[in-house]
Amino acid sequence: MSIKEKYALTDEGVRNVKRGAAWTAVANLAVFAGVGMTYLAMEAFVAHLTEGAPLPGLAPYAAGLVAFIVVLFIAEYQAYYYQYGVIYKESGRQRIGLAERLRKLPLGFFGRRDLADLTETLMTDVKTTEHAYSHVLPELYGAYITLAVAAVCLFSFDWRLALASLWSCPVGLAILFGARRALQPMMEATRMRGLATSEDIQEALECVREVRATNQEERYLEHIHADVDAAERQAARSEIACGIAVNGAQIVLRLGLATTVLVGASLILEGSCTFMTLFAFLLVVSRIYAPFDQCLMLIAELFSAKTAAARMKSFYEEPLAQGGEKYEPAGHDVAFEDVSFSYDGGEKVLDGVTFTAREGEVTALVGPSGSGKSTCARLAARLWDADAGRVTVGGVDVAAVDSEVLLADFSVVFQDVLLFDDTVMGNIRLGRRGATDEEVLAAARAANCDEFVSRLPQGYDTMIGENGARLSGGERQRISIARALLKDAPIVLLDEATASLDVENETEVQDALSRLLAGKTVIVIAHRMRTVMSADKIVVLEDGRVAEQGSPEELLAAGGLFARMVRLQTESADWAL
Repeated sequence: MSIKEKYALTDEGVRNVKRGAAWTAVANLAVFAGVGMTYLAMEAFVAHLTEGAPLPGLAPYAAGLVAFIVVLFIAEYQAYYYQYGVIYKESGRQRIGLAERLRKLPLGFFGRRDLADLTETLMTDVKTTEHAYSHVLPELYGAYITLAVAAVCLFSFDWRLALASLWSCPVGLAILFGARRALQPMMEATRMRGLATSEDIQEALECVREVRATNQEERYLEHIHADVDAAERQAARSEIACGIAVNGAQIVLRLGLATTVLVGASLILEGSCTFMTLFAFLLVVSRIYAPFDQCLMLIAELFSAKTAAARMKSFYEEPLAQGGEKYEPAGHDVAFEDVSFSYDGGEKVLDGVTFTAREGEVTALVGPSGSGKSTCARLAARLWDADAGRVTVGGVDVAAVDSEVLLADFSVVFQDVLLFDDTVMGNIRLGRRGATDEEVLAAARAANCDEFVSRLPQGYDTMIGENGARLSGGERQRISIARALLKDAPIVLLDEATASLDVENETEVQDALSRLLAGKTVIVIAHRMRTVMSADKIVVLEDGRVAEQGSPEELLAAGGLFARMVRLQTESADWAL
């Protein structure tokens, strides 16, 4: 497996890691050159003391020292630049790449992966791999290159001392990497425990009102504390196991220094080696072990990075909702042709659904909860793909069109409104980024936003908090409607768009929608029957099938499911405590 696949790097990231490793090796070898200069100076000094040889001039050593400092400075600077400078941009590229991938994945993927898991991958896993390829990989590969060059030199100098000096490096690394199989499951278990804790905390924040309202704080906190304790215990086990493996490898590595001294001493006693030769080997060996020491201290992060990279790669292995860029529909009729669908292979939500929402008409989808109304809207916008049959827009199968190209023709207001921590104006302008202030304000007035915006401290420039936390449900819904109106797309999907509005505001928004949606293909989903009485066509769904369809008058006269739903809601309107 290549380094790119193993650590989920981009092509630019691979190049920078290689450059960092190369410059790290140059810096290490420059230090060896300094060691060589020290050896030559010591050898000349010993020869002067023992044999009366003249001392060489200082000029060669001074020149060598200057060259050593210059080369070491350049190498260390370049190594630092490629390890901690440009390489940090790799995490940005990775996050953007993952975000782009997520943007193109079908919504079924998000049904299988919860928010905490996705957040962990985008933030924690990317950070884990970032630390590995900035701190560990260049150092490790640089140490490998240094070891290979040093081994060639040492074996050419004295193979016996070279063997005594270097045997511990491959053995120590073999022990450590051999322990990886046992460490990898423990690291994965640590990650899963941490993920469970994150999910607990996220759930607690999202459900804090419900927890307090039901007096479940103590029980809920006990559950969170238990998960935190389990995560700590698992992390401790992983750290201990990894520490044993790393320290064991370091002990073995240090044994090389002992065997160098023992073998060197025995060779000196035999007269087949000089003290200066042993001195040179000791200097070199001490520098060979230094890069490996730093790598071993961080090697656990390298193992953890492989696990993190595998999770990141799983995003890229997911099939995309692909399609062609060419999209030339003959009008904007939305047609369902014998469509069947189930979520992730489960029970059928739609079974043989056939109807057409005509351009210039309002088509209402009604039916009991769970009958498939919202699913129809999502299939129309290709947020999912049908299992059987087809959905067309102007005669073009939506499954053959790129999702982003297709969605340019859709304005969507779902029941669950999503707003950003921005101003009211900024949230509405998401409908069309190039819209002028006048166009934004016109859409806001059409959605009846003026009434509540006038009460905000800075009007349309007021920050509304995360997901519109400072607004009521109805106010958030009106901003979402204004956003859809601003987009002015030829197809409009309204999924319970007025569910959070009171009667007065609902009537005003419906009047605005009636004026501004003229000539468009409009699909409305509603539970309140009076909301859809002005629709051109009503499609009644029951148990994933089309039970009946026609105009409101026709369906009321037929006395079927729609007439029954209208009667029940009329009766419930008179109910009182």
